[in-house]
Amino acid sequence: MDELLRKLGYYDDEDAIVVEKQQSTVQAIRTALSKASKTGKGGIGYPEFIITAPFTPDIVVIIECKAETSKHESKDRDKPAQYAVDGVLHYARHLSPNYTVIAIAVSGDKKSSLFSFFLLPKGESEPRDLVAPHGASVEQLIPMDDLIRAASFDPLVHHQRERDLILFSQEMHEFMRDEAEMSEQEKPLAVAGTLIALGNEVFAKTYDAYPAHELPAFWMQTIKTEVQKANIPVPKVENMTQPFTNIEVQPELRKPTKGYPKGLLNEIVRLLADRVLPFMTIYHDYDVVGQFYGEFLKYTGGDGKGLGIVLTPKHVTELFALIANVTKDDVVVDPCAGTGGFLISAMMRMAKTATTQSEELSIKRDRLIGIEQRPQMYALAASNMILRGDGKANLYQGSCFDNAIVKAVKEHRDSSNNPLRPNIGLINPPYAKSKSDLSELRFVENMLDMLEKGGMGVAIVPVSCATANSVEKANIMSKHTLEAVMSMPPEVFYPVGVVTCIMVFTAGVPHAVANKKSWFGYWRDDEFVKIKNLGRVDRHSRWPQVRDRWIEAWRNREVHPGESVTAMVGPKDEWVAEAYMETDYSNLTQKDLERVLLDYALFVLKGSQPEEDAE
Repeated sequence: MDELLRKLGYYDDEDAIVVEKQQSTVQAIRTALSKASKTGKGGIGYPEFIITAPFTPDIVVIIECKAETSKHESKDRDKPAQYAVDGVLHYARHLSPNYTVIAIAVSGDKKSSLFSFFLLPKGESEPRDLVAPHGASVEQLIPMDDLIRAASFDPLVHHQRERDLILFSQEMHEFMRDEAEMSEQEKPLAVAGTLIALGNEVFAKTYDAYPAHELPAFWMQTIKTEVQKANIPVPKVENMTQPFTNIEVQPELRKPTKGYPKGLLNEIVRLLADRVLPFMTIYHDYDVVGQFYGEFLKYTGGDGKGLGIVLTPKHVTELFALIANVTKDDVVVDPCAGTGGFLISAMMRMAKTATTQSEELSIKRDRLIGIEQRPQMYALAASNMILRGDGKANLYQGSCFDNAIVKAVKEHRDSSNNPLRPNIGLINPPYAKSKSDLSELRFVENMLDMLEKGGMGVAIVPVSCATANSVEKANIMSKHTLEAVMSMPPEVFYPVGVVTCIMVFTAGVPHAVANKKSWFGYWRDDEFVKIKNLGRVDRHSRWPQVRDRWIEAWRNREVHPGESVTAMVGPKDEWVAEAYMETDYSNLTQKDLERVLLDYALFVLKGSQPEEDAE
């Protein structure tokens, strides 16, 4: 076994992979195995091999070996001392409360051997077969990176990591608030800047050597270095990095304390390096900065709405990319980019349709355009794109109504100077707090006007935009076609109580010219549930099925009683499914009645007075 591990590179880099035989230097592993003796009489027990990767600290690989294939597995897997499978699962169950465990059983010799590969996600006690990302079972020993990749894409592992990350974001928020005394504006910038800095190998390896008063300057210089390496135009470098200077000069971060002799910034960097960065290297589609920012807003105290924004939930940004059916050939614009959630989801969806590296590079470099007015949010959006490899050069800081920016978007060109006007628009506009504020539909109209004729615009807005008479509805219909409106779950932006709907338009074709029915979907239940400290989550893993059913119905314009309907509408009509849909009374339940009453109550209380602007 040792020879096979060596052949597959397990011993090539001791900093990247640690192979230990019948022992462990990791205290948490030693503690977990302290009563894992296979005799059942207590006492410590160790498998033949314990393999860890410091950069993926939540996964441990264990291997148990037997010399004869007849000792591979017992009928009931209840003889850990005699059989390889029984033994490795015995150890795995001791480790799984704290780790995701890849358990490998090996029996036989070079001439004849048997392998079994199992996965115990953290918190689980029942093993499952280890399956590669493409769906095939793992049947032979593969390099460590491939083992980790296979485990990482398991749904239970993914959900547990999401849960851990959300809980950690609460811990980080409390640390920044109580120890570092940072404002709500500073917290997400500290996270984003640190993750950018940790992408620099020199910083990641040497930050701990800097004294407290010198680390902030090193941190800031590293951010500038990484931004410049990303080939962002010089004026944009200044716009992006300027908000981070407030973190650099924050007095509480640069002085040593009794509890943190290397300073609080050092502790922030260490926490993110240990707890977040490993996940980003595996889940390239995981909106880490946006997720952290959203959680910080949920956990804030007195000035929790300091930036006046509410982030679009990740499953909604992904839903937008599916509604628009974005591909590698599209060009996407978000005129109110926020932290870049819509652009990230679009980029990930587009990348799945790319077949060559040049196509993927074109997506990241040329086909994503964002506009964000607020400096802090612009910095976060650019950071988010940098952490994913590209796309940030097409971010504009300023108003989406600025004539120069609008002109630049309409005349957008790729790196070869070919015209690439956007054909897909995704937006969650600022939500009006009073009648004097600009209507959400003005932002939607502005986005649609940027798109080429025949392009698709998707927006999520307060339901009052769809139900009330307005000049904006008439203006939009005079130039664009209302394709669809989907009524969204009333608590999709929990804890902010604003009832929303998604609107879908075809740009550049007046509604009267299109002269067709619009499709209305009743998408009120996404199967998410509220859990204390976690917010709304897909606890029972039902969202993928719900999402796919919704998308299939939308793409095919299916009409189902109680779920969807088509209707001819004009600017003075209500643009919601509830106004036209016939109820299928045969399937009504108590839950349906409760949901309708809740919808109505929330609509009366919040629907006409949305609280905050979004994304």
